[in-house]
Amino acid sequence: MDAPPEPAAATSATSATPASKPIAHVEFKAMLLLALMLTLVCGFVLYVMVARGVFESTQRLVLIADDSEGVIVGMDLTFAGFPVGRVQRIELAEDGKVRILVDIPRKDARWLRTSSVFTMERGMVGETRLRAFSGILSDPALPPNSERTVLRGDATAEFPQLLATTRELLTNLSNMTAANSSLNASLANVRTTTERLNGRYGLLGGLLGGDEQARKIVTMLDRTNSLLAKADERVFGKRGVMDETQAAIGQLNTILSETRTSLQKVDAILADAQVISANTKLISANAKLASADLGALRKEVDTSLRKVGQLVDEINRKWPFARDTEIKLP
Repeated sequence: MDAPPEPAAATSATSATPASKPIAHVEFKAMLLLALMLTLVCGFVLYVMVARGVFESTQRLVLIADDSEGVIVGMDLTFAGFPVGRVQRIELAEDGKVRILVDIPRKDARWLRTSSVFTMERGMVGETRLRAFSGILSDPALPPNSERTVLRGDATAEFPQLLATTRELLTNLSNMTAANSSLNASLANVRTTTERLNGRYGLLGGLLGGDEQARKIVTMLDRTNSLLAKADERVFGKRGVMDETQAAIGQLNTILSETRTSLQKVDAILADAQVISANTKLISANAKLASADLGALRKEVDTSLRKVGQLVDEINRKWPFARDTEIKLP
């Protein structure tokens, strides 16, 4: 027995289901969604503009550079690592210089002073950076529309000079290490001097230029010492000049003692003559003549004694001895 066909029944049941209802107020809801999206876009744009400082009060700063390579509109001017300004426009001046116009917010302008220095650093790797340096924050504030020259810090620009300096350094080093260079000659002289210092006569040989010259000096010094020893023996040795001088002074003292005794006798004779002249006129006249002669003799003797005394003083001055050589005249 055959079963009834099910697909036909299902088709008839589906056809009996009622149709879906349309969504109410579709146009209003679409307009509301579009307005919400437009509000979100405008809010986002406004937020970006505020974040970018579009509505913020700024002052203009003009940086003058030789070229603008690596500088783009919108890049920051940094101070101590913080952005304090933004490049708004780049233009070429009539003199061929590049003018970089930077807007500085009023709240950040206090970090820039009249003594501030601006640099453009262009490294081998990475982008170009504009940086500001203010060493003395007590200086006057930087006025609006100021123009400042940018100092370049291009690492690649130093390569030609670095290569030229390296080439010159290598050339000088090659000249210094050459066989006929002054350095090698100086080292040879130092080696020669060291060998002389290590020789027999040491430092003396090094100063005089060799052992032969040092030997001559040593021989001369030995001879000088020998002469000095002989001179010392002749002067201060036994039977030397000093001994002979002492003997001569002893003999001179003996002669002076004898002269003193003779003078004392002469004084006695003069005294007797004066007594005799007082008693007898004739004898007195003769005694006067005799006393006059004796007076002249006395003067001559005194003169001789003075000369001898001066001689003794001179000898004592040149050859001082520990003995009393004073001469006492009667």
